[in-house]
Amino acid sequence: MKQTTIDALMRAYVQLQVIVQELYEAQQVALDNNDLPDVSLLRIRADKLYDEAINLEHIINELEE
Repeated sequence: MKQTTIDALMRAYVQLQVIVQELYEAQQVALDNNDLPDVSLLRIRADKLYDEAINLEHIINELEE
């Protein structure tokens, strides 16, 4: 695999991690404000993106071997 592809995947992985962190922080704010529907939505989206980031990390590791 070309290094440019691996680099692009790595950038996407880092960006996903930032987005996930922002969603979890927003979830905490919603929880503090007792906005339970928002808490649920934010957590579900963050969890899905977190799973995607983990999958992407595995792909990157395989490509680097």
